[in-house]
Amino acid sequence: MSRTAILFSVLGIAAAGLGFAWAWPWLAAQVAGDDASAATIALGKTLYAERCAACHGARLEGQRDWKSRLPSGRMPAPPHDASGHTWHHPDGVLFRIAKEGPAAVVGGGYQSDMPGFGSVMSDDEIRAVLAFIKSTWPEQEREYQTEMTLREQEMTQGQ
Repeated sequence: MSRTAILFSVLGIAAAGLGFAWAWPWLAAQVAGDDASAATIALGKTLYAERCAACHGARLEGQRDWKSRLPSGRMPAPPHDASGHTWHHPDGVLFRIAKEGPAAVVGGGYQSDMPGFGSVMSDDEIRAVLAFIKSTWPEQEREYQTEMTLREQEMTQGQ
């Protein structure tokens, strides 16, 4: 092999390596089951720690006995990890719960200790928190939640 061919081979390998390094945040987000960038997920993790972890847990574990009513009659904060039910809901429902609060979605006079965060976080910040939460789920839960989101989108487009 000539020196020129070797040089071009080395340059090609280096370019491929740089391309992979450049694409890594996108690839990591795809593995996380979302189109969110690594920077968006990192922002979401920070915002989750600031705004959500006090109730939903630093490890997304939720409050103890989260399926049993509190003395107030309200429900404890559920986990957002795979042991909870967050991944059962499509993106639109999750976004609306985070922005407006659970009562806005459940209706019927439902009362919750969770406020809506629309007055303290932008829509993009809420999406970042949701991207972080989703990035922690195992593949099966991410796939199910993605399917729920696609169904939600099909239903809203058909209206």
